[in-house]
Amino acid sequence: MADIAPAEFLYELWDANWDDGPMGNWQILQHPITKKTARRIYFAYSTGGHRAGYVDRQRIEADGEIYHGYTLRRLHLAPPEIPTRAKKPDLAELKAAMAAAHPDRGGSDEAFIAARDRYQKARRTA
Repeated sequence: MADIAPAEFLYELWDANWDDGPMGNWQILQHPITKKTARRIYFAYSTGGHRAGYVDRQRIEADGEIYHGYTLRRLHLAPPEIPTRAKKPDLAELKAAMAAAHPDRGGSDEAFIAARDRYQKARRTA
């Protein structure tokens, strides 16, 4: 009995809310690889019907990812990490950073002004 080869894919990081701007609803799409040659990797789109495409094999194997200009997609050899949103600093952290940047404590005027602006902006939005 012949061994079944494991399925190979090209991966794409996709935001389900792409038309409203990045909302953080990330998904990893898998596009099955249909054929490999010395110069190209052919794949089928997992979205959009039964269309096929290809990428430059040397470039994607060297970099681990490639920008597929025809479909405006960034394709990866391995599943990419899903990005996380940075935690918003709370007012206490911003106040402490502002105090640490004060010129009397060894900070610069520019650093203190920037820290104070961040603190005041956070206070207004809170």
